[in-house]
Amino acid sequence: MTKSIPTRLRAAVIGVGAMGKHHARVYSELENVELVGVADPDPSVRDLVAARCHTRGYVDYRKLVEVEKPEVVSLVVPTCYHYAIARDLVERGVHVLVEKPITDTIEEGRALVRQAEARGVKLGVGHIERFNPAVIALKERLDRGELGAPFQVSVRRIGGFPPRVRDVGVVLDLATHDLDVMRYLIGGRVVRVSAEIARESNDSREDILCGLLRFDNGVIGLLDVNWVSPTKIRSLTVNGQCGMFVVNYLTQDLEFYENANADSTWESLQVFRGVAEGRMIRYPISRREPLSLELQAFARSVSHDEPFPVGGGDGLQALMLAMCLVQAGQENRSIIPAEVM
Repeated sequence: MTKSIPTRLRAAVIGVGAMGKHHARVYSELENVELVGVADPDPSVRDLVAARCHTRGYVDYRKLVEVEKPEVVSLVVPTCYHYAIARDLVERGVHVLVEKPITDTIEEGRALVRQAEARGVKLGVGHIERFNPAVIALKERLDRGELGAPFQVSVRRIGGFPPRVRDVGVVLDLATHDLDVMRYLIGGRVVRVSAEIARESNDSREDILCGLLRFDNGVIGLLDVNWVSPTKIRSLTVNGQCGMFVVNYLTQDLEFYENANADSTWESLQVFRGVAEGRMIRYPISRREPLSLELQAFARSVSHDEPFPVGGGDGLQALMLAMCLVQAGQENRSIIPAEVM
C-alpha cells in the first residue's frame, strides 16, 4: 500500500547537469511542489543550481532521500546509472521520472517496470516531445480523423554532436524521442524495422541513422537522425488521404497542407484518388515549455493517483525499437521486434 501524498509535493532532482538543472528550475517554479534538494557529485553544478533554486545540495542522492524524504524524484544522470538508482528509489517507495532512455538494456527496463508495479509507485519516462503543444494538437486532429487514413510519418532530428553524451549513440539519445512520438501518433504496433547507421565523428557510437519502420496498420515510418549537421532541425510530417501535417518541434508550429483531391465526406475517404495542391493552414498553438508541462503532469499523476502519459512500458517500447534499429544497421538486415513484456 502506497503512502498518502500531501497536497504540496516534495520533489528532488538527481543529476543537475545540462538537462537536470532545468528539472530543478521547473520544480522550483511549480505551484503545489517544493523542491527540497538536488544531488550531484560535481560541486560546480550542484552548488550553483541549489543556490539558484533556493534549495539544498547533496553529494550523495541517498543522503538527500534519507534527509529530505521527497515523494517525487527526477532522475537525470547518464543512462548507465538509470537502473541502479531508479531501482533503489522505487524500493524506497519514491515516485520516479527517469529521463529517456529508460535504461541501458531491455532486461533492466523490464525489471524496473515490474518492480514499480509491484511497489505501487509511479514510473514515468522523460520523452519530452509528448508534451510539445504542437504534437498534442496534431494528435487531437489525427484522432478526429482530419487526415483520413495516415500513410507515412517522417521525422528529421539533426544537429551537432553534444559533448555531454558519452554513453549512448544517436539512436538511443535522439531517435528514442521520435520512436515514442510515432507510436503515440500512429497508434499501431511496429512489426518490422530496417536501418543504415554510420560513425563519422564519434569514436565509439553511431552518429548517423536512416531508419525505416513498418506498422501493423500499414503506415511507414522514416527517421533521419544525426549528430553531424551544422544546423539544428527538429521536424515531423504525417502524410495521409486528406493532405500532410507538418510539425516544427522547435517553434511549436503546426501546419496542414491540404490535398485538394480529397473530399471531406466519409464515403469519399474510402477511395484514395491521388493528390493535388490545396490550401496551407497554420493552426494557432498556445506555446508552452514542454518540460514544465511534463513535470506538472507527473506531479498531478502522483497527487491524484492518475496514469502518467508516458509510463515505464512506453519507455521500454521506445528502447526496444531503438535497439532493433541499431541491430538492423549493424547486421544489415530487417528486424522483427519482439514483445517487451
